[in-house]
Amino acid sequence: MQNFSFYAPTRIHFGQGQLAQLAHEIPPSARVLLVYGGGSIKVNGTYPALLAALAGREVFEFAGIEANPEYETLLNAVSLAKSAQVDWVLAVGGGSVVDGAKFIAAATRLDVGIDPWLIVGNRTPLHDALPIGVVLTFPATGAESNFASVISRRATQDKMSFKNALVFPRFAVLDPQLTCSLPPRQVGNGVVDAFIHTTEQYLTFPAEARLQDRYAEGLLSTLIEVGPRTLADSKDLDARANFMWCANQALFGLVGAGQPQDWVSHAIGHELTTLYKLDHAQTLAVILPSLLRYCFDDKLLKLAQYGRRVWGLVGSDVDVAHAAIDATVDFFERMGLPTHLASYGLNADEVAQAISELLPKHKAFPLGERAKLTLEDCVAIVKMAG
Repeated sequence: MQNFSFYAPTRIHFGQGQLAQLAHEIPPSARVLLVYGGGSIKVNGTYPALLAALAGREVFEFAGIEANPEYETLLNAVSLAKSAQVDWVLAVGGGSVVDGAKFIAAATRLDVGIDPWLIVGNRTPLHDALPIGVVLTFPATGAESNFASVISRRATQDKMSFKNALVFPRFAVLDPQLTCSLPPRQVGNGVVDAFIHTTEQYLTFPAEARLQDRYAEGLLSTLIEVGPRTLADSKDLDARANFMWCANQALFGLVGAGQPQDWVSHAIGHELTTLYKLDHAQTLAVILPSLLRYCFDDKLLKLAQYGRRVWGLVGSDVDVAHAAIDATVDFFERMGLPTHLASYGLNADEVAQAISELLPKHKAFPLGERAKLTLEDCVAIVKMAG
C-alpha cells in the first residue's frame, strides 16, 4: 500500500427531511449566496422548503450555472457575491453547481489584482474562501464532500480542475427524496459516473490495498444492484438512497487512498465534453472500455479480480478479464449510456485528430497508473472507441 494522507471535514446530513439542518448549519445572521442551475428546484418542491429552512437569513440568488460550469458565468456570480458582501455560498444541485460554488467561494476572497482564472489549474495560492454548504439534488460526482472542482472556459476551449482544502464544503445535505424528479438520462449518468470514478481508483494494478479494494468492489456491486432499480422506479427511495451514498463515497477519498490511480478516462472525457458537448458520464462510458482493452496486459490482474469478485465470473485470468469488460459495457448500455462514439454521431478518426490537438494543452504526459501512456496512446484509445 502506498503512503497517503486523508482529510474529510465535511459534515453530512443523510436522509429524508434533513433539509431542516440548514437552520442549524448556517448562522442566523448570515448573508447567503444561493446558487443553482436551470431552475428545477423551483418546480420540484425544493425551493420553498429551502427558503423555509433559511428563514431570517438574507438570501441572494444566482441561477444558471451550466452542466459544465463556465468561467464566464461564474465571474458574474463572484461579482454578485462581492457586491452583496455575502459570507456563505449555498449550492443546490449536482456536482456542476457544487464545482461552481467552490470557484465562487475561492474567487470572492482572492487577493486583489490576481486573475481568477489562475485558481483553475492551481496556478495561484489560495489563502481564504467563503464557507460552502451543499444541498445535493443530483448524485454523481461526490463534489459535495471533496475538495476538487472542474471549470470550463468557452473562450479558450479549456476544461480544467483545481483542488484546495479551503473549498471543502462545511456540510452537505443528502436527501434521496430530492432526487425523485431527476429524468432517466440524469439517473443513468449519475450511476455510471459514480461507477467509473470507482474503477479509476481500482482497476490499475495490485498494491496490497486490500481494504480499499473491498470497498471499491462493494460500491461497484451496489451500483450494479440499485442502478437499474433507480432508473426504473423514481419512487424507490431505498434504491435512491444507496445510489446517492455510493456516488458520494466513490470520490470521498477512501477508495483511492494508498492506491495507484488512472484518470485517463477523465482526461480524454473532459476534452470530448469541451469539443462535442457530450455529458460527462457519456464521455467516460465511451472511453473506459477502450482504455481497459488498450491497457489489458497492465490491468490484467485487477480486471480478473474485478470479474470474479464483482461479476461472479469464473475461468482463467484472461477469460475473466475480457468477460468483465464486456459485462461493464453491458451495464453502461442498460443504464442508457452508449459506449461508442458512433452512437453520438461522431467519427472516431475526426475525434482522435481533435483530441490530439487539444489534450496536450491540459495534460502533461505520460499518463496512467504506470505513467506510460503517451499522446499517441490516447489517440489510439479514442480510435478504439469508434
